[in-house]
Amino acid sequence: MILKLVKIYKKMFNYLIKIEYDGTNFSGWQSQKNGNTIQDSIETALKKIFKYNINILGSGRTDKGVHALSQFANFKTKKKISNRKSFLNSVNFFLKKKSISVLDIKEKENKFNARYNAKLRIYEYMIINRQGTLSINRRRAWHVKKKIDLKLMRKGAKLLEGTHNFSTFRASSCSAKSPIKKMESIKITKSDDIIFINLTSKSFLQNQVRSIVGCLKYLSTNKWSINDFEKAFQSKKRANCAPPAPACGLYLKKVIY
Repeated sequence: MILKLVKIYKKMFNYLIKIEYDGTNFSGWQSQKNGNTIQDSIETALKKIFKYNINILGSGRTDKGVHALSQFANFKTKKKISNRKSFLNSVNFFLKKKSISVLDIKEKENKFNARYNAKLRIYEYMIINRQGTLSINRRRAWHVKKKIDLKLMRKGAKLLEGTHNFSTFRASSCSAKSPIKKMESIKITKSDDIIFINLTSKSFLQNQVRSIVGCLKYLSTNKWSINDFEKAFQSKKRANCAPPAPACGLYLKKVIY
């Protein structure tokens, strides 16, 4: 079956794949020397199909334990994929024990880059606000027992929209050249006892989303006043940030090209 998937040509072909994964048991997206990563798992599966090493370029580097509903990556190969359905069946066969699924594949022009051509990224954070412990969503959401004030949470979120210095929410190991980012929007919705926080920006700093959610939780559970929240934000000091929200509730939801 694999032989029928591809034909060898002289030119290079560039493909974009859409990926879903449960990040619980991974050390993050990016390949690491001594870690179990999503990138390594997919590259291993592709090598089994193409019979040589394939390097994939992700749209974003999700951290350890973070999930993805719609991650994207591109890769180049000398072999043209002639049967999309067969390719998806084959790659998912090699990934089925990894909690990773390749949902779609599209051919792109050679200069396309999944990371640098992304116009917007949307992350979603899920909080379950109730007394009872989690069972189904134990590894997929943050369980907060103390009642959350959505009005206060939305008030704090509104202060973060626009272009700002987000140093307070930046991990000390962040390699970004600048802490200045434009937060297009932060939308907060609730369905029964589940709170969804959707953050949209072209790019994010390392730990930015989880740090923001951690601070919004402090505010919305009355551990901080709105003035405390604003002071922490305006201080531009990581030391003034609340503890980041756990990775289990964070999802890369969508990438817009």
